[in-house]
Amino acid sequence: MRLFGSKGSGIRITVFGKTDVGQTREHNEDTFLVADLSAKNASLQAEVRDHEIGAKGTLLVVADGMGGAAAGEVASEMAADTIYEHLVGSWSNDTENTPQQFAYRLKEAVEEANSRIHAYAKEHPEMRGMGTTTTAAGILGDHIYLTQVGDSRAYLVRDGEGIQLTKDQSLMQRLVDAGEITEEEAEKSERKNIILQALGPDQKVRVDLTNQQLRRGDAVVLCSDGLSGQVTREEIAERVSHKDRDLVDICSELIDLANERGGPDNITVVVARLHGTGLAEPNDDEEVGHQVYPLLDPESTTEPVPVYKGSPPPEPQDKTRMILAAAAAAAITVASLLIAASGF
Repeated sequence: MRLFGSKGSGIRITVFGKTDVGQTREHNEDTFLVADLSAKNASLQAEVRDHEIGAKGTLLVVADGMGGAAAGEVASEMAADTIYEHLVGSWSNDTENTPQQFAYRLKEAVEEANSRIHAYAKEHPEMRGMGTTTTAAGILGDHIYLTQVGDSRAYLVRDGEGIQLTKDQSLMQRLVDAGEITEEEAEKSERKNIILQALGPDQKVRVDLTNQQLRRGDAVVLCSDGLSGQVTREEIAERVSHKDRDLVDICSELIDLANERGGPDNITVVVARLHGTGLAEPNDDEEVGHQVYPLLDPESTTEPVPVYKGSPPPEPQDKTRMILAAAAAAAITVASLLIAASGF
């Protein structure tokens, strides 16, 4: 295995992303970003769509804005741009090309995005309550590091199976973790779109930072809930697993499928394939899934995800999903269910 920072990682990434307004929204509040951090190039040009993972890695971001009017669109764009700019301005100048430093910078970039969005909303009263979910993935060497705020998702597709790497910061996920409902019940719940945290509404945010070792032939999928809410991970994995198919066609097919099922929200998907001699073959004994990355800072991870405690945002004009209007409502709901289950 080559050392971090050495020339020629032997790992290549082929990636494409696409976003769509869906069938019911008037405008698109989703944003995505694909960047080669070593080349400092954020685009879908040919040199980024297929490149070798360099000493500074690769960045993938999906952000799903909220807040009504143009506020959600502004928030999601600010999140993606700030994360990229912060990594280019800080991580790119670091002489220490270690996984620990990379993970720290990625988490720091998401926190900076939260601060900027929050400050912008305070300076622009008409944007009060603006926010965005954000799933930002950094690939360095043979590992992927994921930062999660909200309910956009990241999946790993390996040997035809789709595994969710992120954990939704939602009320339903909290109840699933507590054993009060099943994942199937959560997916069918009318409250499945209630999230507990987002970038922007509160002054501080706690970022869920996880990691996963990548293997030769793996694919990574990032998407907004406009896709994951309509298309199952099995359906995503089945389409992504066709390695002879072009990623442009795969992204288009996934979006079309979500639209055929109503397209109730904006739909965004980024698909990346990893290959090359720098990756080992898949290991059946390896743990795959939501794995917290242990930064030295004990406050760096979110286990469990905190309940959102910011000011109640205004009612969204064109988006059914929202942050809880008050943290007390979520806390009381979860507490009452847990108490009922325990028999107290």
